[in-house]
Amino acid sequence: MTTYLITGASGGLGAITARELAARGHRVVLAVRDPARVTPPPGDTEVRRLDLADLASVREFAAGWTGDIDVLVNNAGVMAVPYGKTSDGFETHMAVNHFGPFLLTNLLLPQLTGRVVTVSSNLARRGKIQLGDLNWERRRYSPLGAYNQSKLANLLFTQELQRQLTESGSSVRAVAAHPGVARTGIDRNYGGVQAMVLKALYPVIAQKKAEYGALPILFAATEDVPGNAYVGPGGRSGERPKLERRQNHTDARELWEISARLTRK
Repeated sequence: MTTYLITGASGGLGAITARELAARGHRVVLAVRDPARVTPPPGDTEVRRLDLADLASVREFAAGWTGDIDVLVNNAGVMAVPYGKTSDGFETHMAVNHFGPFLLTNLLLPQLTGRVVTVSSNLARRGKIQLGDLNWERRRYSPLGAYNQSKLANLLFTQELQRQLTESGSSVRAVAAHPGVARTGIDRNYGGVQAMVLKALYPVIAQKKAEYGALPILFAATEDVPGNAYVGPGGRSGERPKLERRQNHTDARELWEISARLTRK
């Protein structure tokens, strides 16, 4: 039986992914911030507490895990939230979307047997990594800019993880996926002009069903895709997802080194 660990599975794409994998007969562990508010889908499922904004919670979760993990799906994320810092001193987007998953993946890597799927976003294309100011302490804060940076960080993390896995001779693969534009509620923090534009464009650009947004994640988690693949939607009706590859070796290695130092993995 294949074991899937999915972060942020209390709602949205994570919940859909968990439901579909459980329906296929897999063992699914839903890692969520508040287990009391989650009803696991039918099947071989369980809910465990994990707060990616708190590195102590990440370490506690990893320390309590026993047995192999076939697939880790780093799905949890926040989008366009007001400026804030976590107890570890990280800007919220970078904490939840990158630093938390970075530490979790590294701590669980000895138990991973199949692959790591990290959920990014098409907005990563607009992201700019400021390696000297990842936590927005020296520039004017932009909620969407912070989100875009964190999603680009997901792709750089995937690239460098795959490089290290290949170099070590590991058969584990690191891949990334993005859902396109899906109606999941992650954008609820949009405000001002961004909110107006989003509401105007949503009927045109959004997937009609959130389930379509989960298809690339499911594809990346279950199909035979190469390491460092980037899986995105193939069309609005859920056609076969597209595979891409993104390369930026220098930024990927530097981001890894900074992340390792800041999280003290």
